[in-house]
Amino acid sequence: MTSGASGRLDELVRAVGNGRERPLPPIESWNPPDCGEIDIVIDREGVWHHDGRPIRREGLVRLFASVLKREGERHVLVTPVEKLGIRVEDAAFLAVEMNVDESGALPVLVFRTNMDDLVACDEVHPLRIETGADGGPRPYIYVRRGLWARLTRAVFLDLAERAEERVVDGHAVFGVASGRAFFALAPAETVKEGL
Repeated sequence: MTSGASGRLDELVRAVGNGRERPLPPIESWNPPDCGEIDIVIDREGVWHHDGRPIRREGLVRLFASVLKREGERHVLVTPVEKLGIRVEDAAFLAVEMNVDESGALPVLVFRTNMDDLVACDEVHPLRIETGADGGPRPYIYVRRGLWARLTRAVFLDLAERAEERVVDGHAVFGVASGRAFFALAPAETVKEGL
């Protein structure tokens, strides 16, 4: 790490705070100047890197995640004094666990991210499926501030076990229900062909 880059990272930490457990900072109300880019990358496996090296301090990563948002195609860290762009290779977060909350009238799928965010799947936090380079499904859930979490393979398999066939817009699909929402995962004929 160069001393300039290290100093910039230290400034960012001081601007945000100490990273102890607390509600998310109110970054929507901050309007700092855009100070360009910082060499921080979130790789495809959800690992944060600075200057090409993994950031090993979990508290620091959680701190940065708490001030991360997406503006168009750009991911930025926002503090009261500056806004810095970072690079995200796939999704900002990973969904590493799924549970079902059955305390209400309808079961709700709840996902835990690698940053310990709990996200109840609903109309505000929808699931979406993309097709990966290998042709396989790449599932995501919306977390906050334009940021998504990619479901790990194990979580997607848990989700697939809950899939049911329904007709949506005149087409048979396999999907999952969460609360009052239903999310299509794949056309029914595609799933049946794979069996």
